[in-house]
Amino acid sequence: MKLFYHPDQEHHAPPTFLLRGRPVDSPEGPVRAELLSAGLASIGLSLTAPTLTDSELLRKRLACIHTQRYLEFLETIHARWRALPNAADIVAPNVHPCGGGHHYPRHPVGQVGWHMHDMACPMTATSFTGILASAASAEAAADVVLNGESSAYALCRPPGHHAGQERAGGFCFLNNSGLAASVLRERFSKVAILDVDLHHGNGTQDIFYDRGDVWTGSLHADTADFYPFFWGGADEHGEGEGSGANVNFPLPLGSGGALFIETLERLIERLESFKPDALVVALGLDAHKDDPLAGLTLETEDFTAIGRRLAAIDLPTVLVQEGGYPTEHLGDNLAAFMSGYSAA
Repeated sequence: MKLFYHPDQEHHAPPTFLLRGRPVDSPEGPVRAELLSAGLASIGLSLTAPTLTDSELLRKRLACIHTQRYLEFLETIHARWRALPNAADIVAPNVHPCGGGHHYPRHPVGQVGWHMHDMACPMTATSFTGILASAASAEAAADVVLNGESSAYALCRPPGHHAGQERAGGFCFLNNSGLAASVLRERFSKVAILDVDLHHGNGTQDIFYDRGDVWTGSLHADTADFYPFFWGGADEHGEGEGSGANVNFPLPLGSGGALFIETLERLIERLESFKPDALVVALGLDAHKDDPLAGLTLETEDFTAIGRRLAAIDLPTVLVQEGGYPTEHLGDNLAAFMSGYSAA
């Protein structure tokens, strides 16, 4: 298996984010990549940097899942923000169009509120470089599967599954799993995205909700009590051509490995009824009991079982790193997953 990570991802390193009204140290920083890569190295796996972190092709592919004005916003907002009187060094929203806005604002402050649905996505002067490198890593993994490899892994940070067609949230800016699926669609007629992150992949759902060619399935801590709160219910099935192609299995807060794996089996049954030609796994490791964003209580060995079961689906597969935040167990959790996946 080929594994990809570009060190330019380190350029996105927000120092803090707002949690329950307080600025706290951000868990989504370069140390995540260090811990994850150390976990891979512990089982003899190494990462390769994509050749490019920006290209005309990558921009074209991103425009298949995100609006053009959102992509332009991400690239230009920091400079436009800093040009405002008394602006902070970090881009962060102070207004939101709650209930939906009637028109797209011209002013940078309005655009930040339009495109950032929470306070977890502050941007620095170099953030866009890191964000694009994360997407390029997912693209590289998808490209090798597109060209005949059975599977590939992308270490992506910032993660992506909370990023919708034109919104950032939950540390996510560009939807790396959605990008991988869009790349696979260049060859495969039907693609599935299976999200095993602690959190619901609301951005992924948003992008593909009315499409019948990309199935999206997620098991996650119940959003009635947990982030992202407003999406992720079992009654969200897709619409139009996508009706029936979106499946959510919320889990009670504190659920452990046994229920998680039992529910994963049910989700895979639904996936297999879609009969996809290729698979993207949105690989979160934050369901571990000691994750700083804890909502579930999986043990490290549970990730071995999850990896083994996902490999048994036996489809061309792109593994895209989503959540999983700094603890002493983070690298071990990824090593456990990859060991299970490789052993299947």
